[in-house]
Amino acid sequence: MSTGAGIDVQRQLESLIQDFRAGDAPMPVIVLHAEDAADDDRVTELVDELREGQQRHGTRLAVAPTEPQPGDLDPTAQAVRLLRDLGDSRKWGDRSAAYRPYSFPRLSLVRALQEATDDPEMREHWPTAPAGTPDGNAQREQAQTHLLRILARQRWRPRRPARRNRQVLLNDVQQFLPMGVLGAFTALLTRPEWYVAVLAGIGLMILLAALNHVPGRAPLFLWLRRESRWFLTTTFLQSAARRQSTSVRLLRPVRSWRAIAARAYDVSEAMREGGSFPLQLYVLALFEDLRDGHRRGSWDLRGLKRTRPPVLFLRRVSRENGGIELVRAVSDVRSRRSELDPLLIVAGVATDDAALLDRGAETSAPVNRPQPQLRSGPSRLQQRLRHWYDEWAGNLRADQSPSRTNALPWVLRIPLPRDELIQLRQADWRCVRAGHRPSVARVVWSAHSLILVLALAATVGVIHARDLHRTYCSAGLLTADRDTELRPAPGGGTECVGIAASDVRFGAHLSGGADEEGGRLRELEELVHAENAEVLRDRPGAYVTVVYAGPLSSAAVDPSLVKGAEELAGVYLAQRVVNENYRVKVRVLLANGGADMGHQRVTADAIAEYADRDPTVVGVVGFGRDLQSSPDVTRRLHSAGLPVVSGTNSATYLPKEFSNWFSLAAPDEHQAEALGLVARQLRGRDRAPHALVLARDTKESQDRYTSEQALYGGEMLEREGFRLLPARTYRVANGKPELRLHAESICRGKNVPSVIYFAGRVEDVGPLMTQLGVEPGCANREISILTGDDLSKAKFSGTGGRDGVAPRITLYHAALAELREAASGTAFYQDAAEHLPWLEDGEATYDAPDFASGQTALAHDATRALYWAASLGDVRQSPAATWINLRGVKLDGMATGTIDFTDAPLYGERHGHSIVLARVRRTPAGVSKAEVLCSRPAGNTEPLDVKECSIK
Repeated sequence: MSTGAGIDVQRQLESLIQDFRAGDAPMPVIVLHAEDAADDDRVTELVDELREGQQRHGTRLAVAPTEPQPGDLDPTAQAVRLLRDLGDSRKWGDRSAAYRPYSFPRLSLVRALQEATDDPEMREHWPTAPAGTPDGNAQREQAQTHLLRILARQRWRPRRPARRNRQVLLNDVQQFLPMGVLGAFTALLTRPEWYVAVLAGIGLMILLAALNHVPGRAPLFLWLRRESRWFLTTTFLQSAARRQSTSVRLLRPVRSWRAIAARAYDVSEAMREGGSFPLQLYVLALFEDLRDGHRRGSWDLRGLKRTRPPVLFLRRVSRENGGIELVRAVSDVRSRRSELDPLLIVAGVATDDAALLDRGAETSAPVNRPQPQLRSGPSRLQQRLRHWYDEWAGNLRADQSPSRTNALPWVLRIPLPRDELIQLRQADWRCVRAGHRPSVARVVWSAHSLILVLALAATVGVIHARDLHRTYCSAGLLTADRDTELRPAPGGGTECVGIAASDVRFGAHLSGGADEEGGRLRELEELVHAENAEVLRDRPGAYVTVVYAGPLSSAAVDPSLVKGAEELAGVYLAQRVVNENYRVKVRVLLANGGADMGHQRVTADAIAEYADRDPTVVGVVGFGRDLQSSPDVTRRLHSAGLPVVSGTNSATYLPKEFSNWFSLAAPDEHQAEALGLVARQLRGRDRAPHALVLARDTKESQDRYTSEQALYGGEMLEREGFRLLPARTYRVANGKPELRLHAESICRGKNVPSVIYFAGRVEDVGPLMTQLGVEPGCANREISILTGDDLSKAKFSGTGGRDGVAPRITLYHAALAELREAASGTAFYQDAAEHLPWLEDGEATYDAPDFASGQTALAHDATRALYWAASLGDVRQSPAATWINLRGVKLDGMATGTIDFTDAPLYGERHGHSIVLARVRRTPAGVSKAEVLCSRPAGNTEPLDVKECSIK
């Protein structure tokens, strides 16, 4: 500042700004004038210096055009002209000012209404008949309709240049952003892909924006805009609404539209009448927009970020340019509203016009007008300025009284003496600035902080989403189906395990998805889910849920899905038969234990957790492989109160240790005893031949079945009088058995065994036959191989399969399902032909490739047994009741015979399992032929004997 007066006034302005940072200080209209008329130009220069200083300090400021304008306008119209352009945010400083630009929606609405009122098209539509008469009412309605048409054409906005229409379009679209976010969030609840939710939100925003900008129509949700709410609720306009209610409701758009239409027309009529009303409405709208722009409780905390009040500069106010009327209107509106607004006005006035800002041109000076005082000391004006401001602020309460006619209580007039307006040496120029440290809100709650937080949230979200997609089989952007998980598969890759309680399909996660078994599994999954949907739709309160847990995925080292696909076919067949013939329906949920049930512990946990949420779950069918984790799995389901009915798990120890375990498979110990009838015939009467137990090494695997088979097979051979050679174990690497060294040692040793008990898996038999068939010492020697029920899954050449035996080697194996004797007494094959869509005429027989292994039949019978216990008396049972009822199950006419649990002791073995002893040998034609030596259907407790199982 180049003058002493400038330095002191600037210091006083900064003092007001400092007070504004701490609270809502009253902001006066500071009017500067010289004591001597000859110094009027110096005052104008001082106002310009104040403007430049505030601009450098980052203050939002505007300069009203006080230059004389052509035309013969009255002072009130001139005052309106000063305010019309202040609704443009570009008039209030550049981007260097604190925080983002101002917005003036209320001032724009008033200007739009003024332009519609002054539109030439409205001239002939204003009513001419007296109000209250029929003609007057009709004319008024027509005028209102036409006014609304003009406003709709303007989009209820002032007429703007074409280059600014894009900004208005963007501002209008912003109001639909929350609805777009809501639409995207609603879409996310359905757990689609992330891009579907994004497209849903963007599509909703585009639709609303398109509807919002239909030509000739009012914008959507007009009454919900902040300027419309102010327009309808401010008491300043209540006197204009004379005939119709102006209440507005969020959920009553028609009534709200009528309210805003009535208010718009009433205000338009009042503006047409002229007077001080239009000017005061402009002033009020400006104050309300600035007050809203500095509201501390807003979502963006803008009031805490804009720490400097806006300043309006009027270089030279006079009666001719409307400045005097504007100052009077500001004081009148503030006195009437009695609300603090942040606008600080600095105006310069000629000395001769200063009296117009007192009580009027002809009145005496007010008691609070600053009086000349003795000037002594270097800070004399500074002290007087502070004293004048304190006195002015203290007298506001009295000066706003209605009895103070023509008083301008919000005006602080400051006379500047000549000696204070003399330019100082440049070295003495000063410019004081209030504390300008950025507020905490501006640092913490800012666009940069928001971008940082969004970036961190997006990063965390992406990492979390990737983690969800890597961990769970079905995952969205934020959520996942936690009943299924992705776990490492043998040989590499992943497999989906757990319980498919929602829309997960295990077949969709198969690595080799085009093979026949994979296609069969996917088809069965769709059939089961379709049947479940029908049950939930038609009988929502009369069904039980059975969980099938089996190997529904394959590994790279062994891509076979035979067991899982065949068992699932039996479960589905039982479901269809039950749902077509019984009142209580059955819903089947699929649970995948992984390839070879390697993740069955995870699956058991998922089943137990789901059963806690779904009381309709009554039990589990499956878990047909005996592994090291089988006791833990059974114990976990036991603690969840769920019984297990297995079709193929032949573990001897499980029914002895767990009361919730029921199995249709003959235990390993019983199988070894039955194979002992064959071994007895192979030994002969007078000699003690050598025998060997060859077992798969289970140290690095979960397999327990082969260990049990080796244990009981060795005991059986020793019991039957064989001389046992040291047992051998072979390793499996990358899914292939390492048998060559064992075959060489066995066949080239001093004592070549005539009987080998093979405690391995069906996939290991082919390599074993190949090795024994070419080794000297075995190739020309009659050798018998005894093995357990896992060989029932083999498909020998005689049945159209892929497996076979070497020449001069006879294979004897046990099987779990006697289908031939039971076929005549069951409807299983008839039901299969009707409900399994891939079967053609004549393919549903007990020796057909799809049924010969017995997997389908055993799974069917296990499901029917569990359902019988869960629907006893044709009433839906609880899991606990189902557990108890299983010990009373006796079902005739099943695929494997009679399923009878009535003689099953608690913690003990039962009898009456279905069992088959089969022989496979090479025919003279060079193909393998399988035949049944002896068998027992389920329910027959008569033991097998040597005569019946003769190998001759």
